Amino acid sequence: MHEIRYSKEFNKDYSKLKERGEKGQGEATYLLKLIGNATLKLSQDKEAGKKIPRKKWPKEYLQNFEVTNLWKFNLDTYWRLTYTITGNQVSFFLIYLEYLDHKAYDRRFGYKRR
Repeated sequence: MHEIRYSKEFNKDYSKLKERGEKGQGEATYLLKLIGNATLKLSQDKEAGKKIPRKKWPKEYLQNFEVTNLWKFNLDTYWRLTYTITGNQVSFFLIYLEYLDHKAYDRRFGYKRR
């Protein structure tokens, strides 16, 4: 099992998402479920996501999070979760950076839509 942590930015957005979910907003409830499922899977296998090549890393991630590795986990066909792995040989931590819809993910990482 790997410990999951949240970046400050993720935690802020996730708290708002939980508030919306508690109010019964369908999309928020659905996204909370997706993140919960991802957390379960990633806590068992830290590399369940796909490693993002360094040349694709957004400048914001380098500046704000000082990442040395970057991963994405497809929550479903529309939502993405980005995370980084830190730690040592004994213990690893996954730090969730942000969750984005597919369109925002493509913009952030410089992918062109066809």
